Amino acid sequence: MDRLASPARLMIVSDLDHTMVDHHDPENLSLLRFNALWEAKYRHDSLLVFSTGRSPTLYKQLRKEKPMLTPDITIMSVGTEITYGNLMVPDDGWVGILNQKWDRNIVTEETSKLPELKLQSDTEQRPHKVSFYVDKAKAQEVTKFLSQRFQERGLDIKIIYSGGMDLDILPQGAGKGQALAYLLSKFKSQGKLPVNTLACGDSGNDAELFSIPDVYGVMVSNAQEELLQWYGENAKGNPKIWHATERCAAGIIQAIGHFSLGPNQSPRDIMDFSECKKETITPGHEIVMFFLFFERWRRAEIENSDISLESLKAACIQSGVYVHPSGSEELLHNSIALLKKCYGDKEGRPYRIWVDRGVSTQISPDTWLVKFDKWEISGEEQHGARVTALLSRKDSSKGFTWVHVQETWLDGYVPKDASTWFF
Repeated sequence: MDRLASPARLMIVSDLDHTMVDHHDPENLSLLRFNALWEAKYRHDSLLVFSTGRSPTLYKQLRKEKPMLTPDITIMSVGTEITYGNLMVPDDGWVGILNQKWDRNIVTEETSKLPELKLQSDTEQRPHKVSFYVDKAKAQEVTKFLSQRFQERGLDIKIIYSGGMDLDILPQGAGKGQALAYLLSKFKSQGKLPVNTLACGDSGNDAELFSIPDVYGVMVSNAQEELLQWYGENAKGNPKIWHATERCAAGIIQAIGHFSLGPNQSPRDIMDFSECKKETITPGHEIVMFFLFFERWRRAEIENSDISLESLKAACIQSGVYVHPSGSEELLHNSIALLKKCYGDKEGRPYRIWVDRGVSTQISPDTWLVKFDKWEISGEEQHGARVTALLSRKDSSKGFTWVHVQETWLDGYVPKDASTWFF
């Protein structure tokens, strides 16, 4: 909450499965396109919020499986848990709100009377959420019965059915919509209400996100029937809610442009690097484009020429030093020269590079200290390092110059062969 000193230019609040993450996209291209756009154009002055039905356990599992960014805020377990930052610090104020008229023991007692309900895994049972599977044909009858029983027992309960099979029982004050409303209220009280907020979803439990006043909403093209039905009954004709024509993260990128919320051309869609010089370049943009060059070089997607490497060297001062995660040091120019021997070594393979958690601090009129995580994925192997870099720029009409780079391995993500890790 304290990362930005002023109101966020844009806050994106997105569901994960089948919204930000496309499980039918084995190369995760739409997600990687969003990642590059966010780190290049938005990370420095905007907020990313993931709002998911997943429990913390399954959320962390997804992060290991997919090339996801680290959000500023995570809303989990269908809006019953709110945490902040990379360390996922819980919001105690939200816990206090959810405790009102909630008794998990009574919920468990009443649901045990219905054989139609099948408990989901233990990881999905949370302090303020009890989750089941139920057949679609029985869902309406079960929901009606439980609502009556909970009311008779003095509980204020919300029942959410989504995905054609998932039934979640929560405190009435919980849910993705209420969690978002709580955050917006909290920001407003601090004088940091985001300039624009975009909610993104695909299923019934995302409908609440679109009901919050003054929030833009995008239903990705692959939105489920239950969400489209809600839209037809409650929001058709609302110009702030839109059904994208592209799937998942690509639909989110599309919506940024549709609502004119900011730039929506991902750096991954720019094949000619010289095109970047025609726009204002931030440290985040410089970093994203720099490592996209590495990825495309190793995938043989750019020309194998000395001119290409010389242009990369030109972005680094001659005396600049690169410190490898192993601790060895090399001149930046020499490190780049080593790339010559690995041109195309990842051609035709599922190899990608992306950056995450980029933070830049201007430490003098023409110098920036930039910290970020650099990730590489090759097949099922994923490696990562925390990078600290010094960038300089004496002329605002030109790009940045790399002065110094130091990398350290991220715990648990050290490659088996560290010699394949190139700056």
